Amino acid sequence: MARRVWLQTGDLVFRAKLRAVVEAAGGELAGAEAAELAVVEVGSPQWEARVVELVGRAVPVLAFGPHVRADLLRLARERGAVAVPNSQVEEALHAFFRHQ
Repeated sequence: MARRVWLQTGDLVFRAKLRAVVEAAGGELAGAEAAELAVVEVGSPQWEARVVELVGRAVPVLAFGPHVRADLLRLARERGAVAVPNSQVEEALHAFFRHQ
């Protein structure tokens, strides 16, 4: 069974890159309600509420954002997400599929 991943990002370049990682690993994109992993861009609309809701449902959350916004990455961690800078999000997503 393919792992279902929900992507929340407004950046089309990141969306395409992350989608490629998911599909190469045999996963598929899904809505937030069906996701087994959520990848959330900090600073995107309602990102913090989504992280809290997903973590509350025991869905792992990988948050990412600019390294210069350490405050938002720290907040994501405080809300229960694994948070990495943009430069590390693809590798972190690969790692999720390697360790599933």
